[in-house]
Amino acid sequence: MENKAYMTVKDANSERVVVAFAGRLDLDSVADYWRRCLKLLDLHTPEIFAVDVSGLSYCDSAAIALLLEIKKRQSEAEREFELKGLTARHEELINAITNSSHKPSDHEMPPQEITMTIGRIFVNFLGNVRDNITFVGMVSYYLFQSLMRPKTIRWKDFWYILEDVGPNALPIIVLIGFLVGLISAFQSAVPLGRFGAQIYIINLVGIGLVKEMGPLMTAVILAGRTASAFAAEIGTMKIDQELDALTTMGLEPVRFLTIPRIMATTLMTPLLNIFLIFFGLVGASLVTRSLGYNFPIFMHQLYSAVPLKDLVGGMLKAIAFGFVIASVGCMHGLKTRFGASAVGNSTTQAVVASLVMIVIVDGIFATIYYVLGV
Repeated sequence: MENKAYMTVKDANSERVVVAFAGRLDLDSVADYWRRCLKLLDLHTPEIFAVDVSGLSYCDSAAIALLLEIKKRQSEAEREFELKGLTARHEELINAITNSSHKPSDHEMPPQEITMTIGRIFVNFLGNVRDNITFVGMVSYYLFQSLMRPKTIRWKDFWYILEDVGPNALPIIVLIGFLVGLISAFQSAVPLGRFGAQIYIINLVGIGLVKEMGPLMTAVILAGRTASAFAAEIGTMKIDQELDALTTMGLEPVRFLTIPRIMATTLMTPLLNIFLIFFGLVGASLVTRSLGYNFPIFMHQLYSAVPLKDLVGGMLKAIAFGFVIASVGCMHGLKTRFGASAVGNSTTQAVVASLVMIVIVDGIFATIYYVLGV
């Protein structure tokens, strides 16, 4: 029995390509001949591709797969394929492969039980939440160390990111705040008007903006704008192997890249929250003005309805939201994989994870405030 396989090209043109195999064609030797055969197909695009296997002393399923691949390509191109010198053993092997009932479908996924699907989604969700909480704890430690040694902070990057997170985001914050206050006042005017209590629109909108809607809407905007930007920036750096270069130079990527971003976002989120609340109240005041309540009445009602503790509670929420948004965005940037869609996937995951964490943190604050009676 031959220990090597041999391939001979007897004819090669656009009309006909004839190749002959001899010796032992198996998994160890088929790869090279596979490339050569496909190259002949691409180069000549023959009307007839003939393979002579009469000289083979042995072939396995890998060799049969090569023959079936050539036949498939010729069939897709509406050209002919000829197989010569096929022994009974070879025919038996081809039939066993082509008629196998265990072939995977090209278009159908294997059926899965609904409980398995739900379980996998739930486990993945818990795993993502665990990773987010772990990373938030780690960057909290790094942030504390950096604040103890301010010279280690990259202040140039901090001021650049501060401008991008704050002033550059101000137009959308102002617009959303104004519309939220305007729409909330309009929506509450009709039901309260049935009871002659339209003056309490000011109470409703003021408390809602200060305690909940202001911090929450600010956080949602930053989740879509800032968390995605952080994930895309750091993810691109990882794909370009800049993070590996930082590690080689002895710099910790988490501290080097995330601390300035987290500090800037945590500082700017409560300030943006103030602007959103202010312009939300401006929108509400326009509605109440149209209903006959002048500005002094509006301010008096607002001052009596919204105590200072509610404003402080909302600002604490905004600080926590900013910290979580920046941390989650940076984490998904650092977790970016390699590939054409890697940065897009990281950006999407950063936004979704930020929104989930915002809801979780908001629930924690709501529980704490309820227990404290705030």
